[in-house]
Parts: sequence; structure tokens; C-alpha cells
Amino acid sequence: MIGSLQGIVDYKDLSSIIVDVNGVGYKVHIPVSISANPGDKIKFFIHTHVREDLLELYGFTDAADLKLFEYLISVSGVGCKTAIGVFSVGGRTEIVNAIIGNDVSFFTSVPRLGKKNAQKIIIELKNKLGGEGDLDLSEDSNENNEVVTALKSFGFSAAEARDAIKSLKGKGENVEEKIRLALKSLGR
Repeated sequence: MIGSLQGIVDYKDLSSIIVDVNGVGYKVHIPVSISANPGDKIKFFIHTHVREDLLELYGFTDAADLKLFEYLISVSGVGCKTAIGVFSVGGRTEIVNAIIGNDVSFFTSVPRLGKKNAQKIIIELKNKLGGEGDLDLSEDSNENNEVVTALKSFGFSAAEARDAIKSLKGKGENVEEKIRLALKSLGR
């Protein structure tokens, strides 16, 4: 298995890069956040994905990102393309915070990742990543996810939004009222 690659960037598009390693070009699937230009020297930590009819390389510039990627693909129903999509929505810190903070809406914003698999990611990886607190996967959490999404659109972080929702202690009969009360508590 290939564990790392170091070479010169030959070609880059949005989701992959070709790295020339001593005359051999390796196509590596990468998160969109990795910036590199043809001619740049680069090193990737690699996950080699092998199936009966396929061999693909997934690369990260940080070993910790590779480890998180491998955690994500260990969840049943989450493949390599979906996991790399998670990294395209947010970086390692944001992904870990979404898992620890039960932020289902973060994961459902990833193409090909539905609510059930988003919940599975949170449930299965929370212990591995040192999560704290109880999981809230009740129907009421749908409202809370809407409130978090709305507060994030106002420029607040997901953690700030979740703290504001906790401070409501069940107040607010609908999403709009919860948003108004949360904004009021965040304004203090």
C-alpha cells in the first residue's frame, strides 16, 4: 500500500491532483481546500482504496486529516467519495466540532450524505474523538438544527449557536421564536 507521496504537481483540478514522483504520475483525490499549482513540490499522506475493479488514492497534507478520513470511512454507509466531501465542507477542527456538538446539519450539507448516515457518523465517532454530553437525535433536534443553521448564517459559530440553544432551556414554541431568543442571548 502507498502510505505517502512526495513530488511535483503536474496537474490539478477541483477534486484531484496528479503528482509526478520520479517520472510516474499518481492521481490523488483531495479535498477542495488543498491549494497547489503545477510545479509546486508537495507531500501527501495517502489512503489507498482498493476494490475488485478499482484502485484510488486519497491524499491529505496532514497526517491527522488522514486519520480522521479513515475514521469517517469506517462508518457503515460512508464511502471514500462521501468522506472526502465532508472535508470539502469543513476542515478537521470543524468536522470534529460537528461530531462532538451533534451537528447533524453540518453533515447533511455534504452531497450524498443523508440524515441517517450523518447521525451514524456522530454516534460511531463521538467516543473515538472524545465527545462529551448526551446525543440529541430526537425530532425536536430538527428544530434545533434549523436554529443552528440560521444562527450560522448570521455569522455565529456552530458551537456558539448550540450554547445559545442550551441557554433557552426549552423556551420558544417554534423555530422563529427560538432564533429570536437565541439572538437575544448571544447579544448580551
